[in-house]
Amino acid sequence: MKSSHKITNKVVLDAMGGDRAPHVEIDGAMAAARDYGVTVILVGQRERVEPELRKCGWKQDGDHNIEFVEAAEFIGMDEAVAVAVRRKKQSSLRVGAKIVAEGRADGFVSAGNTGAAMATAKMVIGMLPGVDRPALAALVPTKTGRPVLLLDVGANSDCKPFHLAQFAVMGEAYARAALGVARPSVGLMSIGEEEAKGNDLTKEAFPLLRELSHINFVGNVEGRDVFTGQVDVIITDGFTGNVMLKLSEGLSDAMLSMIRSELSVSTMTKAGAMLARPAFRNIKKRLDYSEYGGAPLLGVRRIVVIAHGSSNSRAIANAIRNVKEFSENDASGRIEQGIQAAQRPPFEVVTATGD
Repeated sequence: MKSSHKITNKVVLDAMGGDRAPHVEIDGAMAAARDYGVTVILVGQRERVEPELRKCGWKQDGDHNIEFVEAAEFIGMDEAVAVAVRRKKQSSLRVGAKIVAEGRADGFVSAGNTGAAMATAKMVIGMLPGVDRPALAALVPTKTGRPVLLLDVGANSDCKPFHLAQFAVMGEAYARAALGVARPSVGLMSIGEEEAKGNDLTKEAFPLLRELSHINFVGNVEGRDVFTGQVDVIITDGFTGNVMLKLSEGLSDAMLSMIRSELSVSTMTKAGAMLARPAFRNIKKRLDYSEYGGAPLLGVRRIVVIAHGSSNSRAIANAIRNVKEFSENDASGRIEQGIQAAQRPPFEVVTATGD
């Protein structure tokens, strides 16, 4: 099934979202427009965004690859999500999501308040038919060089078994469409490979996943399997997934720091470090979150990518690239097709109202 959405080659970027907004967002937008052939629509407060744009030589009617749309408000990182989303109707998140919902852009990128971005996407852009909850998916580097898709990593702290089954369908479709994996393998995160291992959630989710005959479910996987590259998609609840993701990021930073420290203790280690510098540089690049851009929010009608608040311009540019590739490969249409293909429970009990 092909989506009826017409590709616009336009991506909306929340210019107010990141820790260093709007500087990083503007730099990332210009890099993406230059390197990936997209038009970026920057949304934000005029008094903060336009002066920075003009410093880069931008003109309102002159640069057709960078557009600006004014939003009078923005939602800060520390604001209460429910209150801010409801009251700030002219926030950069709300204005940007509306542009996407109206079909004037293919997707939306924000490095701002994650909860507010997810709530706004659900409310303004809307959910795919049959999807009960959206899921945040993260690409985690593995030793094979091909990343594993881990979801959910924070959108849903408490899940029911049928939610994990839906995450499996969405993750499998995304891996096929956006990552080019012909038949992705899907594993369920647990504390043992045996079906009987795990908590009530994983034990009840296991048979539901096994019934999904159109996906390549390989059974339970353990935490150590995340980095082996032996499975393409790993399903878990948002609480566990977020802990795993933050642990992975912290461990990567700590390991690189320890290696740098050890390589500087003597003349001999410094000489070895000089010889091994290309290898270390490649490893650092493989572990760098900015190479992946951000986490796609799967299950909404149009792609939304949520980036780190501390994202640099490279991460923002790559997040925009992710939106372009997601749309060109009709990942939303494939996810919708996968949900509809599951004619048996757990999907019969799903309501599209969210939670």
